[in-house]
Amino acid sequence: MIGGIDIDTKYRPIEWLGNSVRILDQTQLPLREVYIETSDFMEVASAIRNMKIRGAPAIGVAAAFGIALGALSVSSNVNATYHIQLSKIIDIIRNTRPTARNLFYTVERMNNLVSKIGEYSSLKKAIVQEALNIQNEEIKYSFNICQFGADLIQDGMNILTHCNTGPLATTGYGTALGIIKFAHYQKKNIMVFVDETRPLFQGSRLTVWELKKEGIPFSLITDSMAGAVMYQNKINLVIVGADCIAANGDTANKIGTYSLAVLSKIHGIPFIVAAPTSTIDISRKNGKDIIIEERNADEIIKYRGIPISLEDIKVYNPAFDVTPAKYISAIVTERGIIRKPSRKNVLEIMMNNN
Repeated sequence: MIGGIDIDTKYRPIEWLGNSVRILDQTQLPLREVYIETSDFMEVASAIRNMKIRGAPAIGVAAAFGIALGALSVSSNVNATYHIQLSKIIDIIRNTRPTARNLFYTVERMNNLVSKIGEYSSLKKAIVQEALNIQNEEIKYSFNICQFGADLIQDGMNILTHCNTGPLATTGYGTALGIIKFAHYQKKNIMVFVDETRPLFQGSRLTVWELKKEGIPFSLITDSMAGAVMYQNKINLVIVGADCIAANGDTANKIGTYSLAVLSKIHGIPFIVAAPTSTIDISRKNGKDIIIEERNADEIIKYRGIPISLEDIKVYNPAFDVTPAKYISAIVTERGIIRKPSRKNVLEIMMNNN
């Protein structure tokens, strides 16, 4: 319940079941709703790597739960040995995806616990509790993001979004899509244009699935249609999520985001990024410091294992691109809105713990 409006989600991409986790396999959506239940941290690591669970905040929560499962699985009752084995588990989780800041935020928090607690049984309990804390914080943060961001949406707006940023990507209420949902619950008359988001179709598979569940009007378009739709004056606002935000406001998000930002600038359309502060990495001065993940060629030349191009060709498949801060109108966080992102404004919001 936010501001008297119930926006509780009917589904979560990952849930803690005590000694196991339940993951909604997003590679099967929207045609099949398949759940994986496991107590094996390696299976969680594989789910992150293979994008059965994806979206920066959700990856952070999945990493936390994976480390918690690993902590429970270590059988040694020798403190030093337990710490060594747990550190190896944390490293395995850390190496699943290189760009999503929330993954490393989780790892940093878990390593901090490991350095503070020597006794293995106490550490097990602390790791599990910290994992639950990380999820609960994400849910709380997305509450605030929804509230702040909905103020930027006016009645009658047509909104373009890219990739997927709802509960599937966050475990909470969503970032960019959460804001759209909240505006809808405020009875604002809005319509959403959804980029299909090549090459893995997070828009046409996942965002469409979530919008239909919520009863929010939308139209699906191909990524390359965005410029034409803007030229036709059909877009009033672009809102996207983020996987990593540098100290100066440069933002890494799903490949294709940079093109939308440039097009928005040319057409005079506000371009909004929505993300929790756990996605901000102030150790990275600008976008050039953000590591961009390159993924397997099969994601482009095949779809669900079926070849759609020649297989013996060279493929370049970066999963993300970087949008310079100068193209971003505002970044919506759980602590408030960063207008005209800059190093000064980003650092100010990071120091605001209210």
